[in-house]
Amino acid sequence: MVSDYSQYAWLIPLFPLLAFLALTAMGRQLKDLGIYISIFAMLLSFIVALLIFVERIGGNVEDFTWDKMNWLQVGDFTLKMGFEVTNLNSLMLVIVTLVSLLVNIYSKGYMKGDERIHVFFGYIALFSFSMLGLVISENMLELYIFWELVGVCSFLLVGFWYFKPEAKAAAKKAFIVTRIGDVGLFIAILLLYLYMPGHALDFTSIHNAFTTGKIDPTIVTWIAVLIFIGAMGKSGQFPLHTWLPDAMEGPTPISALIHAATMVAAGVYLVARTFDIFHASPDALMVVAYVGGFTAIFAATIGIAQNDIKRILAYSTVSQLGYMMMALGIGVSFTSGMFHLFTHAFFKALLFLGAGSVIHAVHTQNINEMGGLSRKMKITTWTFAIGTLALAGIFPFAGFWSKDMILTEAYEHNQLLFWVGVIAAFFTAFYMSRLFFLVFMGTSRAKAHAPEDHDDHGHDHAHEHEPHESPASMTTPLIVLAVLAVVAGFVNTPFNEWLGHWLTGQEHEETANWTVIILSTLAGLLGIGLGYLIYLKRTIPRDIVSGKMPWLYTLLNRKYFIDEIYDVIVVKPLRGLGYILELIDIYIIDGIVRLVAFTVVSLGRLGSRLQNGQLQSYGIIMLLGMLILALAIAGRRFIHAG
Repeated sequence: MVSDYSQYAWLIPLFPLLAFLALTAMGRQLKDLGIYISIFAMLLSFIVALLIFVERIGGNVEDFTWDKMNWLQVGDFTLKMGFEVTNLNSLMLVIVTLVSLLVNIYSKGYMKGDERIHVFFGYIALFSFSMLGLVISENMLELYIFWELVGVCSFLLVGFWYFKPEAKAAAKKAFIVTRIGDVGLFIAILLLYLYMPGHALDFTSIHNAFTTGKIDPTIVTWIAVLIFIGAMGKSGQFPLHTWLPDAMEGPTPISALIHAATMVAAGVYLVARTFDIFHASPDALMVVAYVGGFTAIFAATIGIAQNDIKRILAYSTVSQLGYMMMALGIGVSFTSGMFHLFTHAFFKALLFLGAGSVIHAVHTQNINEMGGLSRKMKITTWTFAIGTLALAGIFPFAGFWSKDMILTEAYEHNQLLFWVGVIAAFFTAFYMSRLFFLVFMGTSRAKAHAPEDHDDHGHDHAHEHEPHESPASMTTPLIVLAVLAVVAGFVNTPFNEWLGHWLTGQEHEETANWTVIILSTLAGLLGIGLGYLIYLKRTIPRDIVSGKMPWLYTLLNRKYFIDEIYDVIVVKPLRGLGYILELIDIYIIDGIVRLVAFTVVSLGRLGSRLQNGQLQSYGIIMLLGMLILALAIAGRRFIHAG
């Protein structure tokens, strides 16, 4: 069946692009109207995306491709630009537009009073446009263009509060670290161009070439690994994960957008979109699986010892992205990885926006300075609790179903990765229960604000009253996301694997592995139970680890000293090399240029002194010249005579 709505998919990124242009051109003049323009644009995009999605799940709809625009022609090769709609990217379109819409609505309350609020909404619109353009791209080069634009937008938004040195440093770090991965993706695209029949870069040709074995297996592995390096940068996989926690210096709504639906989702989507390439290389799949598994448990252990509410959530994102990559690398299909991306988008957006609601109320991000908020912020508390249970993988919340699917595939195909996933699930449940109990339960541990204390917006809050619930513009998105964090997992259960069949077109055996269900549930409950005993019941001392093994706590709190290691082996050597090159540039390159200029200027000045218009000077010069000439002739004759 031919799609009726897919041909209008180009409108989805167009609406936020128009909003960005309007806010850039007339943001200050539009004032509050600019906010509603951005929200309305994302609403239109969501409606079109939803119509396409509903149409595709309602029947056997063919993939739609439009590639009529000739963008670049070199000899006989023509690079076309366009867009395409498949079941995979129609799911992504709904995720991105829905989360972006809710973040826009939430930001209306969170960013109220910011002098550059119109710039902020303009950047969000550009960010959404970039991600949506990436999702519907018809070929790899077009995807790469939007891929880089997503990176630029993250730089702008992470460093939005540029007057904060930490924000500027985090923006530069995000931009530079992700560029390392982007180099890998760019080289992969070059290899695809060289080895693909007819130099084709469109996804249909890639599917045909790699499923029929037309490319040399060694080249396939190189291409797949290089694509994964690009995904590692965007999706924060070890060792390119360091930018993601630092990106918390940006406004909290942007943290939600980056972690749930745009920046980090792009890497997972890229691997899923090019899964044919990975499926043709078992070695590349193994790399993806083990890097993902290691990242999942590595980041989960770091999250245990963090005290900043947003950084805890950031490391949970890194860990969950590791789960997704592990699922893709196991190689059964891309269904389990995309299913976890789907559910994670809702409960992670919920958790970040809930954290923003907390920060908005208490004006601190340190969980040790919070407590007792459940009595004053009931909506935030209940919705955050739902997000916590979903992330911890507790039945029947969304995270349970998607995490269970990943662990089931690992149990059946790689026992080592299965146990890595179970242990990471325990750590996840533990640090999320720690966060929840310290922030919302017990008594308040808030410190008194000094007169000079300010929040992220630069506003003085010394005079404000006790914490209170956030406005409706902030709590309404929390409620919507909480509902989705409960029900989203039911689209694919062990008893009805509809999503897998719809995404891949292949039948999946519907079986529940009770061993996996019991072990994963037990890991989650043990993590929550331990958090309860330590941080709420207090039957176990809080300093049981830091007191007896301070070195271990320091190791986790300092994030395994990865940033310090990079500073020693990468940053300082490069800075030293830059200093040496600067000296070469100043004293050798510029020195030669200055020497030539000095010589020419000196000769010119000498000539100007000689040509002074005085006859006696010219006579002396002529006499000296004749004398030199006579001596030269005499010397030559003397030499020949000898």
